[in-house]
Amino acid sequence: MLDDIQVDDAVLALRPDFAVLVMTAHDLRNGPTDERSRAWLAEASAAPVQTEKIDAWKDAYRAFGAKPQRTRPSVDALTRRMPLPEINQVVDAYNSISVKHALPIGGEDLDHYSGPARLVRASGEEASEEALGTPDPGEVIWRDDIGVTCRRWNWRQVVRTRLTEETTNAIFLLERLEPMSLVELKQAGEELADLLSELSPQVRITSRVISRGK
Repeated sequence: MLDDIQVDDAVLALRPDFAVLVMTAHDLRNGPTDERSRAWLAEASAAPVQTEKIDAWKDAYRAFGAKPQRTRPSVDALTRRMPLPEINQVVDAYNSISVKHALPIGGEDLDHYSGPARLVRASGEEASEEALGTPDPGEVIWRDDIGVTCRRWNWRQVVRTRLTEETTNAIFLLERLEPMSLVELKQAGEELADLLSELSPQVRITSRVISRGK
């Protein structure tokens, strides 16, 4: 499945420094926030805000016409919600890594996908949930065969693929722009894999980095 996930050339032309670490996790066990995941959130909440990395995402939003003061990159929105909100164990895990590394991370239920994930520039005709609205032409979106799964690169995900306490198979999208290095991107992925393995010792994780020329 990882080989079928695509980043369109039009997105890479917009930001040649973009890379995404795609991670799938099978046989997860999720549950409500507990003391362990609460501690992960608390540790991340105490970390200093890495403004330079967040500013890179604001610039990327402006490049396709979005206003980051109105629709904030996900990691920018998270860093403004201290202490971090408690959602469930798996979401707490990836939110803590997201804030620690100033790295947008999307986590979604793989079983609710239809076809592979693709990062594209929207035509403006893609199907989308009413609460998110229809994407603007040229907007960067994640989508599958049904339609939009996340608008404005990493601004907001659809309800359809949301991670819940019943999720057993998930996909995580760790999205990097400079000044974050590819080394740090892979390190963040390893840290997330460690937390997921702590929650679910039986979990099976695979990953792939997609970037320009790869």
